[in-house]
Amino acid sequence: MWFIFAVLTAFAWGAANLYYKKGSDPGDPTSHLKIVVMIGFVMGIHAVSYMLIKGITFDVWNMVLYFPVSFMYILSMTLGFVGLRYIELSIAAPVQNSAGAITAVLLMVFFPTSISALEIFGIVIVTVGVIMLARYEQTHEHKIMLQNGETFDPKYKLGFLAITFPILYALIDGVGSFLDGVYLDKKQWMSEDNALLAYEFTFLICAILVYLYLKFIKKEDFKIFKQKDRGIAALLETAGQFFYVFAMAGNAMIAAPLIASSGIFSVLLSRIFLKEVLSKKQYVLIAAVMIGIIALGIAEEL
Repeated sequence: MWFIFAVLTAFAWGAANLYYKKGSDPGDPTSHLKIVVMIGFVMGIHAVSYMLIKGITFDVWNMVLYFPVSFMYILSMTLGFVGLRYIELSIAAPVQNSAGAITAVLLMVFFPTSISALEIFGIVIVTVGVIMLARYEQTHEHKIMLQNGETFDPKYKLGFLAITFPILYALIDGVGSFLDGVYLDKKQWMSEDNALLAYEFTFLICAILVYLYLKFIKKEDFKIFKQKDRGIAALLETAGQFFYVFAMAGNAMIAAPLIASSGIFSVLLSRIFLKEVLSKKQYVLIAAVMIGIIALGIAEEL
């Protein structure tokens, strides 16, 4: 079942990337904070609803216990949103998606376990395919811009500051996912439900603090119900988080790199909804990643 949850997570977060890109305004220095607010409020609503529907009695202490994981995730996401103002998503994607590989390596080092050749094959294919596709996206986009006589804004050129954000995202998110795998492994530290609620309530608190900062310190005219793109991104992010905790609880070592394939879904969805055309190389790379995903799914059943 963890495999299905991992695929659903990748799909939800892949779709969210489209709206994160739309919601990251290069001319708005606080756009990343506005995205954080929207995610936190949506997650807070979901947490309350989930707790009431399932009749869960939530212990606030779980927020303290789970805080290292929540902090890593929220910090990495915020840095990622900042980075979208300085670097194209297609350049940042291969670096950010390496977080899944970092998680898998950390789990292998600190918690050695035997994995099959089919699982190793799936992990390698998915990770390499995602990186190659994202790299192709970046070079292909730049080639088209040059052919059209367009120039690049200096702040989007690959430089130390620009590349720092996706690198930090990958490292911090990778460590966060590693800790998540430790927390959720066989429910030794806490259950999936408590982890989900702890994270979402922590994000809600962050959202409230950031919202107050924007309204009363930055004096921004920030209207929550007019944040369409950021709101949709928040809904997709929350849906992905719901599936994520169950995927990581089931098989963190394999789920982490599998979830990193969310970039594949971003490419496919952008072509469908933005009417863009895929090249032969992109089809080959997407097919390769899908083969890796299928291999992981088959390995689960063996």
